[in-house]
Amino acid sequence: MSAAPDLVLVDARVRTPDLTAHTAVAVRDGRITALGDDTDARAWRGPGTEVVDLGGATLTPGLTDAHSHPVWGLEMSAGTDLSAVTDLDGLRAALRDAVRQDGWVLGHALDHNVFAGRSVHHELIEDALGGAPAFLRLYDGHSALASAAALKAAGIDGPRAFAQRSEIVCDADGRPTGHLNEHAAMDLMTSVLPARPYAERRDRLVELLSAMAATGLTGAHVMDLGGHDVPGLLTAIEADGDLPLRLRLAPWCMPGAGPEELDELVRLQERGGRLWRVGGVKFFMDGTVEGGTAWLEHADCHGQGTDAFWPDPAAYSAAVRRLHHAGVGTATHAIGDAAVRHVLDTVAALAGAPGPRHRIEHIETVPDDQLGRFAALDVAASMQPPHTAYTRADRTDEWSRRLGDERAARAWRCRDLRDAGATLALGSDWPIAHYDARQVLATAQVPRGAASVRPGLTGLMALEGMTTHAALAAGEERIAGRIAPGYRADLTAFAVDPAEAGADETATAPVRLTVSGGRITFRS
Repeated sequence: MSAAPDLVLVDARVRTPDLTAHTAVAVRDGRITALGDDTDARAWRGPGTEVVDLGGATLTPGLTDAHSHPVWGLEMSAGTDLSAVTDLDGLRAALRDAVRQDGWVLGHALDHNVFAGRSVHHELIEDALGGAPAFLRLYDGHSALASAAALKAAGIDGPRAFAQRSEIVCDADGRPTGHLNEHAAMDLMTSVLPARPYAERRDRLVELLSAMAATGLTGAHVMDLGGHDVPGLLTAIEADGDLPLRLRLAPWCMPGAGPEELDELVRLQERGGRLWRVGGVKFFMDGTVEGGTAWLEHADCHGQGTDAFWPDPAAYSAAVRRLHHAGVGTATHAIGDAAVRHVLDTVAALAGAPGPRHRIEHIETVPDDQLGRFAALDVAASMQPPHTAYTRADRTDEWSRRLGDERAARAWRCRDLRDAGATLALGSDWPIAHYDARQVLATAQVPRGAASVRPGLTGLMALEGMTTHAALAAGEERIAGRIAPGYRADLTAFAVDPAEAGADETATAPVRLTVSGGRITFRS
Protein backbone atom coordinates (compact mmCIF):
# COMPACT_ATOMS: atom_id res chain seq x y z
CA MET A 1 0.00 0.00 0.00
CA SER A 2 1.67 3.21 -1.21
CA ALA A 3 -0.06 5.59 1.23
CA ALA A 4 -1.65 5.04 4.62
CA PRO A 5 -5.44 4.81 4.58
CA ASP A 6 -7.73 7.47 6.04
CA LEU A 7 -9.97 4.81 7.56
CA VAL A 8 -9.52 1.16 8.51
CA LEU A 9 -12.39 -1.08 9.62
CA VAL A 10 -11.44 -4.19 11.62
CA ASP A 11 -13.11 -7.21 13.27
CA ALA A 12 -15.79 -7.37 10.57
CA ARG A 13 -17.55 -10.16 8.71
CA VAL A 14 -17.01 -8.82 5.21
CA ARG A 15 -19.67 -9.44 2.56
CA THR A 16 -18.77 -8.24 -0.92
CA PRO A 17 -21.88 -9.02 -1.02
CA ASP A 18 -20.80 -12.70 -0.88
CA LEU A 19 -19.43 -13.72 2.51
CA THR A 20 -15.62 -13.75 2.58
CA ALA A 21 -12.86 -14.63 5.03
CA HIS A 22 -11.77 -10.99 5.17
CA THR A 23 -12.13 -9.12 8.44
CA ALA A 24 -10.61 -5.75 7.57
CA VAL A 25 -11.10 -3.05 4.92
CA ALA A 26 -8.92 -0.02 4.17
CA VAL A 27 -10.19 3.26 2.70
CA ARG A 28 -8.38 6.27 1.26
CA ASP A 29 -9.70 9.30 -0.62
CA GLY A 30 -13.18 7.86 -0.82
CA ARG A 31 -12.14 4.52 -2.35
CA ILE A 32 -11.55 1.05 -0.98
CA THR A 33 -7.82 0.33 -1.18
CA ALA A 34 -7.44 -3.10 0.41
CA LEU A 35 -9.17 -6.11 1.99
CA GLY A 36 -7.44 -8.40 4.43
CA ASP A 37 -7.43 -9.54 8.04
CA ASP A 38 -6.75 -7.71 11.27
CA THR A 39 -3.05 -8.52 11.06
CA ASP A 40 -2.90 -6.83 7.66
CA ALA A 41 -4.75 -3.87 9.12
CA ARG A 42 -2.01 -3.22 11.67
CA ALA A 43 0.47 -2.89 8.82
CA TRP A 44 -1.79 -0.60 6.80
CA ARG A 45 -2.42 2.07 9.39
CA GLY A 46 -0.47 5.31 9.58
CA PRO A 47 -0.36 8.19 12.07
CA GLY A 48 -3.48 9.80 10.60
CA THR A 49 -5.55 6.63 10.11
CA GLU A 50 -8.85 6.30 11.96
CA VAL A 51 -9.41 2.69 13.06
CA VAL A 52 -12.94 1.47 13.81
CA ASP A 53 -13.45 -1.89 15.52
CA LEU A 54 -16.78 -3.30 14.32
CA GLY A 55 -16.93 -5.96 17.01
CA GLY A 56 -17.89 -8.76 14.65
CA ALA A 57 -20.57 -6.80 12.76
CA THR A 58 -21.37 -7.79 9.19
CA LEU A 59 -19.94 -5.27 6.73
CA THR A 60 -21.77 -5.03 3.40
CA PRO A 61 -21.53 -2.75 0.40
CA GLY A 62 -23.33 0.48 1.21
CA LEU A 63 -27.08 0.22 0.75
CA THR A 64 -28.60 2.31 -2.04
CA ASP A 65 -32.28 3.19 -2.15
CA ALA A 66 -32.87 2.71 -5.87
CA HIS A 67 -35.99 4.92 -5.94
CA SER A 68 -36.43 7.86 -3.59
CA HIS A 69 -37.51 11.51 -3.52
CA PRO A 70 -35.61 13.13 -0.64
CA VAL A 71 -35.75 16.70 -1.99
CA TRP A 72 -39.16 16.84 -3.65
CA GLY A 73 -40.41 14.62 -0.84
CA LEU A 74 -39.93 17.43 1.68
CA GLU A 75 -42.73 19.26 -0.15
CA MET A 76 -44.79 16.09 -0.58
CA SER A 77 -44.60 15.31 3.14
CA ALA A 78 -45.57 18.78 4.35
CA GLY A 79 -48.16 19.07 7.09
CA THR A 80 -49.98 16.40 9.06
CA ASP A 81 -49.02 12.76 8.56
CA LEU A 82 -52.27 10.98 7.70
CA SER A 83 -50.77 7.51 7.21
CA ALA A 84 -52.42 6.14 10.38
CA VAL A 85 -55.91 7.22 9.28
CA THR A 86 -58.09 4.24 8.33
CA ASP A 87 -61.59 5.71 7.79
CA LEU A 88 -63.43 8.96 7.15
CA ASP A 89 -64.21 9.60 10.81
CA GLY A 90 -60.53 9.29 11.61
CA LEU A 91 -59.67 11.64 8.74
CA ARG A 92 -62.08 14.30 9.96
CA ALA A 93 -60.70 14.03 13.48
CA ALA A 94 -57.13 14.39 12.23
CA LEU A 95 -58.06 17.47 10.21
CA ARG A 96 -59.81 19.14 13.16
CA ASP A 97 -56.64 18.73 15.23
CA ALA A 98 -54.19 19.58 12.43
CA VAL A 99 -51.82 22.50 12.92
CA ARG A 100 -52.53 25.29 10.45
CA GLN A 101 -49.68 26.60 8.32
CA ASP A 102 -50.34 30.19 7.25
CA GLY A 103 -54.02 29.37 7.66
CA TRP A 104 -53.84 26.19 5.56
CA VAL A 105 -54.42 22.58 6.54
CA LEU A 106 -51.79 20.47 4.78
CA GLY A 107 -51.64 16.69 4.95
CA HIS A 108 -49.89 13.79 3.28
CA ALA A 109 -49.85 9.97 3.02
CA LEU A 110 -53.64 9.68 2.92
CA ASP A 111 -54.62 6.11 1.99
CA HIS A 112 -57.14 5.66 -0.85
CA ASN A 113 -58.73 2.90 1.22
CA VAL A 114 -59.96 5.52 3.72
CA PHE A 115 -62.73 6.35 1.25
CA ALA A 116 -63.91 2.71 1.16
CA GLY A 117 -64.79 2.85 -2.52
CA ARG A 118 -66.53 6.25 -2.36
CA SER A 119 -65.54 9.01 -4.75
CA VAL A 120 -62.87 11.34 -3.38
CA HIS A 121 -64.77 14.59 -2.71
CA HIS A 122 -64.09 17.72 -0.67
CA GLU A 123 -67.61 17.58 0.79
CA LEU A 124 -66.47 14.61 2.88
CA ILE A 125 -64.06 16.82 4.86
CA GLU A 126 -65.48 20.36 4.82
CA ASP A 127 -67.18 20.11 8.23
CA ALA A 128 -63.79 19.39 9.84
CA LEU A 129 -62.02 22.38 8.32
CA GLY A 130 -64.05 25.34 9.53
CA GLY A 131 -63.70 27.00 6.14
CA ALA A 132 -59.89 26.71 6.05
CA PRO A 133 -58.24 25.86 2.75
CA ALA A 134 -56.84 22.33 2.75
CA PHE A 135 -54.57 20.36 0.45
CA LEU A 136 -54.18 16.66 1.24
CA ARG A 137 -51.80 14.49 -0.78
CA LEU A 138 -52.83 10.87 -1.16
CA TYR A 139 -50.13 8.33 -0.41
CA ASP A 140 -49.42 7.50 -4.05
CA GLY A 141 -47.97 10.97 -4.72
CA HIS A 142 -50.04 11.20 -7.90
CA SER A 143 -53.27 12.62 -6.54
CA ALA A 144 -54.61 15.02 -3.91
CA LEU A 145 -57.79 16.30 -2.33
CA ALA A 146 -58.31 20.07 -2.20
CA SER A 147 -61.04 21.73 -0.16
CA ALA A 148 -63.53 24.24 -1.59
CA ALA A 149 -61.52 27.18 -0.20
CA ALA A 150 -58.29 25.76 -1.67
CA LEU A 151 -59.89 25.32 -5.10
CA LYS A 152 -61.13 28.91 -4.99
CA ALA A 153 -57.71 30.23 -3.97
CA ALA A 154 -56.11 28.46 -6.94
CA GLY A 155 -58.81 29.55 -9.39
CA ILE A 156 -59.88 25.98 -10.12
CA ASP A 157 -63.54 26.12 -11.09
CA GLY A 158 -63.96 23.47 -13.74
CA PRO A 159 -62.30 20.92 -16.00
CA ARG A 160 -59.16 21.73 -18.02
CA ALA A 161 -57.20 20.09 -20.79
CA PHE A 162 -53.59 19.10 -20.12
CA ALA A 163 -50.71 18.01 -22.35
CA GLN A 164 -50.19 14.98 -20.12
CA ARG A 165 -52.56 12.46 -18.56
CA SER A 166 -54.01 14.56 -15.76
CA GLU A 167 -57.49 15.54 -14.57
CA ILE A 168 -59.42 17.95 -12.42
CA VAL A 169 -62.14 15.49 -11.45
CA CYS A 170 -65.57 17.11 -11.76
CA ASP A 171 -69.12 16.06 -11.00
CA ALA A 172 -71.89 15.67 -13.55
CA ASP A 173 -72.46 19.45 -13.50
CA GLY A 174 -68.81 20.25 -14.20
CA ARG A 175 -68.00 21.34 -10.65
CA PRO A 176 -64.60 20.24 -9.24
CA THR A 177 -64.84 17.56 -6.59
CA GLY A 178 -61.46 18.55 -5.18
CA HIS A 179 -59.85 15.34 -6.47
CA LEU A 180 -56.79 16.38 -8.47
CA ASN A 181 -55.38 13.47 -10.42
CA GLU A 182 -51.74 13.49 -11.59
CA HIS A 183 -49.04 16.13 -11.65
CA ALA A 184 -50.38 18.84 -13.95
CA ALA A 185 -53.64 19.09 -12.00
CA MET A 186 -51.89 19.13 -8.62
CA ASP A 187 -49.37 21.70 -9.85
CA LEU A 188 -52.20 24.22 -10.21
CA MET A 189 -52.10 24.50 -6.41
CA THR A 190 -48.38 25.25 -6.11
CA SER A 191 -48.54 29.03 -6.35
CA VAL A 192 -51.00 29.38 -3.45
CA LEU A 193 -49.62 26.79 -1.03
CA PRO A 194 -47.44 27.93 1.89
CA ALA A 195 -43.78 27.89 0.83
CA ARG A 196 -40.84 26.79 2.97
CA PRO A 197 -37.93 29.23 3.34
CA TYR A 198 -34.68 28.20 1.64
CA ALA A 199 -32.81 27.83 4.94
CA GLU A 200 -35.51 25.56 6.34
CA ARG A 201 -35.45 23.36 3.23
CA ARG A 202 -31.67 23.08 3.47
CA ASP A 203 -31.70 22.15 7.16
CA ARG A 204 -34.55 19.67 6.75
CA LEU A 205 -32.80 17.99 3.82
CA VAL A 206 -29.59 17.45 5.78
CA GLU A 207 -31.62 16.18 8.73
CA LEU A 208 -33.56 13.78 6.50
CA LEU A 209 -30.47 12.41 4.76
CA SER A 210 -28.78 11.88 8.14
CA ALA A 211 -31.82 9.94 9.35
CA MET A 212 -31.67 7.83 6.19
CA ALA A 213 -27.99 7.08 6.85
CA ALA A 214 -28.91 5.83 10.32
CA THR A 215 -30.96 3.01 8.70
CA GLY A 216 -27.97 1.82 6.66
CA LEU A 217 -28.37 3.91 3.52
CA THR A 218 -25.27 5.36 1.88
CA GLY A 219 -26.89 6.52 -1.35
CA ALA A 220 -30.12 7.05 -3.25
CA HIS A 221 -31.29 7.16 -6.85
CA VAL A 222 -33.39 10.32 -6.73
CA MET A 223 -36.20 10.08 -9.27
CA ASP A 224 -36.61 13.82 -9.78
CA LEU A 225 -34.56 16.99 -9.76
CA GLY A 226 -36.73 18.45 -7.01
CA GLY A 227 -36.87 21.94 -8.54
CA HIS A 228 -34.58 24.17 -10.55
CA ASP A 229 -32.74 25.39 -7.46
CA VAL A 230 -31.79 21.92 -6.22
CA PRO A 231 -28.32 21.77 -7.85
CA GLY A 232 -27.59 25.09 -6.13
CA LEU A 233 -28.97 23.77 -2.85
CA LEU A 234 -26.77 20.66 -2.95
CA THR A 235 -23.74 22.72 -3.97
CA ALA A 236 -24.32 25.05 -1.01
CA ILE A 237 -24.56 22.11 1.41
CA GLU A 238 -21.28 20.71 0.11
CA ALA A 239 -19.64 24.13 0.41
CA ASP A 240 -20.14 23.88 4.18
CA GLY A 241 -19.47 20.17 4.59
CA ASP A 242 -20.64 16.89 3.11
CA LEU A 243 -23.92 15.34 2.11
CA PRO A 244 -24.85 12.44 4.40
CA LEU A 245 -25.83 10.35 1.33
CA ARG A 246 -24.59 9.99 -2.22
CA LEU A 247 -27.36 11.22 -4.55
CA ARG A 248 -27.92 10.44 -8.22
CA LEU A 249 -30.72 12.64 -9.59
CA ALA A 250 -32.87 12.02 -12.67
CA PRO A 251 -34.76 15.10 -13.96
CA TRP A 252 -38.19 14.58 -15.49
CA CYS A 253 -39.09 14.54 -19.17
CA MET A 254 -42.78 15.24 -19.59
CA PRO A 255 -45.12 14.98 -22.59
CA GLY A 256 -44.62 17.76 -25.09
CA ALA A 257 -40.85 17.95 -24.64
CA GLY A 258 -39.19 18.91 -27.90
CA PRO A 259 -35.61 18.81 -29.17
CA GLU A 260 -34.55 21.85 -27.12
CA GLU A 261 -35.87 20.39 -23.88
CA LEU A 262 -34.24 17.03 -24.60
CA ASP A 263 -30.90 18.69 -25.39
CA GLU A 264 -31.11 20.56 -22.07
CA LEU A 265 -31.67 17.25 -20.27
CA VAL A 266 -28.51 15.95 -21.93
CA ARG A 267 -26.56 19.03 -20.80
CA LEU A 268 -27.83 18.58 -17.25
CA GLN A 269 -25.96 15.27 -17.06
CA GLU A 270 -22.78 17.34 -16.60
CA ARG A 271 -23.97 18.78 -13.27
CA GLY A 272 -22.62 17.34 -10.04
CA GLY A 273 -20.59 17.72 -6.87
CA ARG A 274 -18.57 15.52 -4.54
CA LEU A 275 -21.45 13.23 -3.56
CA TRP A 276 -24.18 14.19 -6.01
CA ARG A 277 -24.63 14.15 -9.74
CA VAL A 278 -27.35 14.24 -12.36
CA GLY A 279 -27.62 10.81 -13.90
CA GLY A 280 -30.34 9.73 -16.32
CA VAL A 281 -33.81 11.05 -17.12
CA LYS A 282 -37.14 10.08 -15.55
CA PHE A 283 -40.27 9.46 -17.65
CA PHE A 284 -43.86 8.56 -16.78
CA MET A 285 -45.70 6.05 -18.95
CA ASP A 286 -48.69 5.95 -16.60
CA GLY A 287 -49.93 6.94 -13.14
CA THR A 288 -51.40 4.73 -10.41
CA VAL A 289 -53.87 1.88 -10.17
CA GLU A 290 -55.81 3.51 -7.32
CA GLY A 291 -56.15 6.77 -9.23
CA GLY A 292 -57.38 5.04 -12.37
CA THR A 293 -54.37 6.29 -14.34
CA ALA A 294 -52.27 3.13 -14.62
CA TRP A 295 -52.06 2.13 -18.31
CA LEU A 296 -53.69 -1.27 -18.51
CA GLU A 297 -54.24 -3.64 -21.40
CA HIS A 298 -57.86 -3.94 -20.26
CA ALA A 299 -59.85 -1.35 -18.31
CA ASP A 300 -60.15 -1.58 -14.53
CA CYS A 301 -63.45 -2.21 -12.75
CA HIS A 302 -64.44 1.46 -13.20
CA GLY A 303 -63.73 1.41 -16.93
CA GLN A 304 -60.54 3.43 -16.44
CA GLY A 305 -56.87 2.80 -17.15
CA THR A 306 -56.79 2.49 -20.93
CA ASP A 307 -54.81 5.68 -21.64
CA ALA A 308 -51.07 6.32 -21.45
CA PHE A 309 -49.59 9.23 -19.53
CA TRP A 310 -48.07 10.39 -22.83
CA PRO A 311 -51.11 11.04 -25.08
CA ASP A 312 -48.90 9.96 -27.99
CA PRO A 313 -46.86 6.94 -26.80
CA ALA A 314 -44.80 7.12 -29.99
CA ALA A 315 -43.54 10.55 -28.88
CA TYR A 316 -42.30 8.95 -25.65
CA SER A 317 -40.43 6.31 -27.67
CA ALA A 318 -38.87 9.00 -29.86
CA ALA A 319 -37.68 10.92 -26.81
CA VAL A 320 -36.12 7.79 -25.29
CA ARG A 321 -34.41 7.05 -28.60
CA ARG A 322 -32.92 10.55 -28.81
CA LEU A 323 -31.58 10.32 -25.25
CA HIS A 324 -30.25 6.81 -25.86
CA HIS A 325 -28.20 8.01 -28.83
CA ALA A 326 -26.88 10.85 -26.62
CA GLY A 327 -25.69 8.27 -24.07
CA VAL A 328 -28.32 9.07 -21.44
CA GLY A 329 -30.10 6.24 -19.63
CA THR A 330 -33.78 6.51 -18.79
CA ALA A 331 -35.98 5.41 -15.89
CA THR A 332 -39.66 5.07 -16.76
CA HIS A 333 -42.51 4.90 -14.27
CA ALA A 334 -44.65 2.03 -15.57
CA ILE A 335 -47.13 0.38 -13.21
CA GLY A 336 -49.73 -1.18 -15.51
CA ASP A 337 -49.16 -4.08 -17.88
CA ALA A 338 -49.67 -1.98 -21.02
CA ALA A 339 -47.20 0.62 -19.77
CA VAL A 340 -44.56 -2.01 -19.00
CA ARG A 341 -45.04 -3.63 -22.40
CA HIS A 342 -44.68 -0.31 -24.25
CA VAL A 343 -41.44 0.58 -22.45
CA LEU A 344 -39.98 -2.84 -23.25
CA ASP A 345 -41.09 -2.47 -26.88
CA THR A 346 -39.40 0.94 -26.97
CA VAL A 347 -36.09 -0.51 -25.76
CA ALA A 348 -36.42 -3.48 -28.13
CA ALA A 349 -36.63 -1.03 -31.02
CA LEU A 350 -33.19 0.30 -30.01
CA ALA A 351 -31.58 -3.07 -30.79
CA GLY A 352 -28.24 -2.66 -32.53
CA ALA A 353 -27.73 0.88 -31.24
CA PRO A 354 -25.08 0.80 -28.49
CA GLY A 355 -26.01 2.92 -25.52
CA PRO A 356 -26.78 3.05 -21.81
CA ARG A 357 -28.89 0.66 -19.77
CA HIS A 358 -32.54 1.63 -19.28
CA ARG A 359 -34.81 0.79 -16.37
CA ILE A 360 -38.49 0.51 -15.48
CA GLU A 361 -39.83 1.75 -12.15
CA HIS A 362 -42.59 0.09 -10.06
CA ILE A 363 -43.93 -2.75 -12.32
CA GLU A 364 -46.85 -3.50 -10.01
CA THR A 365 -48.55 -6.01 -12.29
CA VAL A 366 -46.87 -7.78 -15.19
CA PRO A 367 -47.97 -10.87 -17.18
CA ASP A 368 -45.86 -13.99 -17.65
CA ASP A 369 -44.93 -13.22 -21.25
CA GLN A 370 -43.07 -10.05 -20.23
CA LEU A 371 -40.90 -11.44 -17.43
CA GLY A 372 -38.10 -12.80 -19.61
CA ARG A 373 -37.88 -9.65 -21.73
CA PHE A 374 -36.20 -7.67 -18.96
CA ALA A 375 -33.07 -9.82 -19.01
CA ALA A 376 -33.18 -10.30 -22.77
CA LEU A 377 -33.24 -6.53 -23.34
CA ASP A 378 -30.95 -5.70 -20.39
CA VAL A 379 -33.67 -3.54 -18.86
CA ALA A 380 -33.37 -3.18 -15.08
CA ALA A 381 -36.47 -3.67 -12.95
CA SER A 382 -36.68 -1.14 -10.11
CA MET A 383 -39.27 -2.12 -7.50
CA GLN A 384 -40.41 -1.00 -4.07
CA PRO A 385 -41.47 -3.91 -1.83
CA PRO A 386 -42.88 -1.66 0.94
CA HIS A 387 -45.66 -0.60 -1.46
CA THR A 388 -47.23 -4.01 -0.93
CA ALA A 389 -48.37 -2.82 2.51
CA TYR A 390 -51.02 -0.61 0.87
CA THR A 391 -52.85 -3.72 -0.32
CA ARG A 392 -54.61 -6.53 1.53
CA ALA A 393 -54.21 -10.27 1.28
CA ASP A 394 -57.99 -10.72 0.88
CA ARG A 395 -57.94 -8.23 -2.03
CA THR A 396 -60.53 -5.91 -0.51
CA ASP A 397 -58.24 -2.93 -1.00
CA GLU A 398 -58.70 -0.32 -3.74
CA TRP A 399 -55.67 -1.52 -5.75
CA SER A 400 -56.88 -5.11 -5.90
CA ARG A 401 -60.53 -4.26 -6.51
CA ARG A 402 -59.69 -2.05 -9.46
CA LEU A 403 -57.48 -4.66 -11.11
CA GLY A 404 -59.58 -7.75 -10.45
CA ASP A 405 -58.34 -11.12 -9.27
CA GLU A 406 -56.32 -12.12 -12.33
CA ARG A 407 -54.16 -9.02 -12.41
CA ALA A 408 -54.01 -8.66 -8.62
CA ALA A 409 -52.54 -12.18 -8.55
CA ARG A 410 -49.56 -10.78 -10.48
CA ALA A 411 -48.71 -8.25 -7.77
CA TRP A 412 -45.09 -7.13 -7.36
CA ARG A 413 -43.38 -10.12 -8.99
CA CYS A 414 -39.92 -9.41 -7.58
CA ARG A 415 -38.92 -13.05 -7.20
CA ASP A 416 -40.28 -14.04 -10.60
CA LEU A 417 -38.24 -11.29 -12.26
CA ARG A 418 -35.07 -12.33 -10.42
CA ASP A 419 -35.63 -15.97 -11.33
CA ALA A 420 -36.08 -14.88 -14.95
CA GLY A 421 -32.60 -13.34 -14.86
CA ALA A 422 -33.53 -9.67 -14.51
CA THR A 423 -31.49 -7.04 -12.75
CA LEU A 424 -33.70 -6.12 -9.78
CA ALA A 425 -32.96 -2.91 -7.89
CA LEU A 426 -34.91 -2.22 -4.69
CA GLY A 427 -36.03 1.00 -3.06
CA SER A 428 -38.60 2.67 -0.84
CA ASP A 429 -40.05 5.48 -3.01
CA TRP A 430 -39.95 7.75 0.04
CA PRO A 431 -42.16 9.56 0.99
CA ILE A 432 -44.64 7.08 -0.51
CA ALA A 433 -43.24 4.51 1.94
CA HIS A 434 -40.78 4.89 4.81
CA TYR A 435 -37.13 5.27 3.84
CA ASP A 436 -35.83 2.69 6.35
CA ALA A 437 -33.54 0.44 4.28
CA ARG A 438 -34.10 -2.46 6.66
CA GLN A 439 -37.83 -2.37 5.88
CA VAL A 440 -37.06 -2.58 2.18
CA LEU A 441 -34.90 -5.65 2.76
CA ALA A 442 -37.49 -7.26 5.05
CA THR A 443 -40.54 -6.74 2.81
CA ALA A 444 -38.55 -7.97 -0.19
CA GLN A 445 -38.18 -11.26 1.69
CA VAL A 446 -41.75 -11.34 3.01
CA PRO A 447 -44.09 -9.33 0.75
CA ARG A 448 -47.32 -8.07 2.25
CA GLY A 449 -50.93 -7.72 1.19
CA ALA A 450 -51.87 -8.88 -2.29
CA ALA A 451 -48.25 -9.93 -2.91
CA SER A 452 -48.08 -12.14 0.19
CA VAL A 453 -49.15 -15.21 -1.80
CA ARG A 454 -45.98 -14.95 -3.92
CA PRO A 455 -42.54 -16.14 -2.81
CA GLY A 456 -40.19 -13.43 -1.60
CA LEU A 457 -36.52 -12.93 -2.28
CA THR A 458 -33.81 -14.68 -0.34
CA GLY A 459 -31.87 -12.51 2.11
CA LEU A 460 -28.92 -12.41 -0.27
CA MET A 461 -31.13 -11.45 -3.23
CA ALA A 462 -32.63 -8.61 -1.21
CA LEU A 463 -29.16 -7.39 -0.20
CA GLU A 464 -28.05 -7.53 -3.84
CA GLY A 465 -31.10 -5.46 -4.76
CA MET A 466 -29.73 -2.55 -2.73
CA THR A 467 -26.06 -3.10 -3.64
CA THR A 468 -24.86 -4.88 -6.80
CA HIS A 469 -28.18 -4.70 -8.65
CA ALA A 470 -28.73 -1.06 -7.69
CA ALA A 471 -25.31 -0.33 -9.18
CA LEU A 472 -26.23 -2.24 -12.34
CA ALA A 473 -29.47 -0.28 -12.67
CA ALA A 474 -27.45 2.96 -12.58
CA GLY A 475 -24.76 1.69 -14.96
CA GLU A 476 -22.21 1.97 -12.14
CA GLU A 477 -21.36 -1.69 -11.66
CA ARG A 478 -17.64 -1.08 -12.24
CA ILE A 479 -17.30 1.43 -9.39
CA ALA A 480 -20.15 0.75 -6.94
CA GLY A 481 -22.16 -1.96 -5.22
CA ARG A 482 -19.25 -4.15 -4.09
CA ILE A 483 -16.50 -4.22 -1.49
CA ALA A 484 -13.40 -4.45 -3.65
CA PRO A 485 -10.23 -2.39 -4.19
CA GLY A 486 -10.90 0.63 -6.39
CA TYR A 487 -14.62 0.71 -5.66
CA ARG A 488 -16.36 3.55 -3.86
CA ALA A 489 -15.99 3.41 -0.11
CA ASP A 490 -19.74 3.24 0.53
CA LEU A 491 -20.21 0.72 3.34
CA THR A 492 -22.83 -0.45 5.85
CA ALA A 493 -22.25 -2.48 9.02
CA PHE A 494 -25.09 -4.44 10.67
CA ALA A 495 -25.26 -6.19 14.02
CA VAL A 496 -26.78 -9.16 12.13
CA ASP A 497 -26.03 -10.65 8.73
CA PRO A 498 -28.87 -9.38 6.50
CA ALA A 499 -28.23 -12.15 3.99
CA GLU A 500 -28.79 -14.85 6.61
CA ALA A 501 -31.14 -13.31 9.19
CA GLY A 502 -34.90 -13.66 8.99
CA ALA A 503 -36.99 -10.78 7.73
CA ASP A 504 -38.23 -9.81 11.20
CA GLU A 505 -34.69 -9.71 12.55
CA THR A 506 -33.42 -7.69 9.61
CA ALA A 507 -36.27 -5.18 9.94
CA THR A 508 -35.04 -4.11 13.38
CA ALA A 509 -31.33 -4.91 13.08
CA PRO A 510 -29.06 -2.34 14.73
CA VAL A 511 -26.92 -0.45 12.24
CA ARG A 512 -23.38 -0.12 13.58
CA LEU A 513 -21.84 2.11 10.93
CA THR A 514 -22.47 3.76 7.58
CA VAL A 515 -19.74 5.19 5.38
CA SER A 516 -20.43 7.27 2.26
CA GLY A 517 -17.58 8.39 0.05
CA GLY A 518 -15.09 7.26 2.65
CA ARG A 519 -16.63 9.44 5.40
CA ILE A 520 -18.46 8.03 8.40
CA THR A 521 -22.03 9.32 8.26
CA PHE A 522 -23.49 7.30 11.14
CA ARG A 523 -22.15 5.18 13.98
CA SER A 524 -23.75 3.66 17.05
